[in-house]
Amino acid sequence: MSVTDLLQLPPDPIYDRRRTVQTMAAASIRRRKLRNRIFTGSIIACLVVALVPLFFVLLTIIEKGISAITWGFITKTPVQPTIFAQNNIGGVGNAIVGTLVIVGLAAVLAIPVGIIVSIYLAESDNKIANSFRAVIEILTGLPSILLGVFAYSYIVLTTHTYSGWAGSFALAILMIPVITKASENAIRSVPATLTEAGLSLGARSSTVIRKVVVPAAAPGIITGVLLGLARAIGETAPVLLVIGASLNFEFNPLHPMPALPTTIYNYAGSAYASQRTAAWGVAFILVVLVLALSLGSRLISARMRKERH
Repeated sequence: MSVTDLLQLPPDPIYDRRRTVQTMAAASIRRRKLRNRIFTGSIIACLVVALVPLFFVLLTIIEKGISAITWGFITKTPVQPTIFAQNNIGGVGNAIVGTLVIVGLAAVLAIPVGIIVSIYLAESDNKIANSFRAVIEILTGLPSILLGVFAYSYIVLTTHTYSGWAGSFALAILMIPVITKASENAIRSVPATLTEAGLSLGARSSTVIRKVVVPAAAPGIITGVLLGLARAIGETAPVLLVIGASLNFEFNPLHPMPALPTTIYNYAGSAYASQRTAAWGVAFILVVLVLALSLGSRLISARMRKERH
């Protein structure tokens, strides 16, 4: 058969359909690539919009706050300046200690509750668990000042005194949703084969959860705990209404206590320029603590996952 005869043959319908499908697929891929570029560009633009203000805030805090940081500023107690000694403000060592005590007690209250609730939510899927999950979602979006009002109404007014314990109670309620959600996601990410293997060996469900599931989910749980601490340590509204104030080092949470957020609030509105400058120094200390906890959670989680592999 000659080439002329081949050209005169009727077109192959299968070949035409294949060529049509290839053309349509090529056009679809072009549209998908275009949409992908648009959405990727939009995400990058949103990230830049979010990071630029954060960068300038951090830059301002570092620029104005690092000059106030001295050993005496970190270790001494505050002193009220006078007209004749306007720069004599002492330090904020008592506020650092008070913050650590209040947040530490809040962690003692929140961590067990958050982990236990997360285990229940991860292992259950009934109406009660869904109700708990809804409550956790509501607490996550609850304005923090409402927790301060709650602690003031039920602790300060009941005991007739301001105390670090009231601030710890408010911060514990704030931390529980953060810890619960992160821990639940970590527990749900544990492969079901691990649980099935433990049960197949005759272990009880509680034993498998305690000795298999929780250790496997430990990196995510620790991340959630540290993120909860990072959020609580910088909150002002819950503690402003309930902890009172003290110019001395105070370790007893049943007494009024100072804290870094309340110190910033008090110094920022001071009539003395030295205290307004010191507010930037306190803000710098607070940012360093929050940054250390946030980065620490990531590093600890990454190291634990690396060791398990």
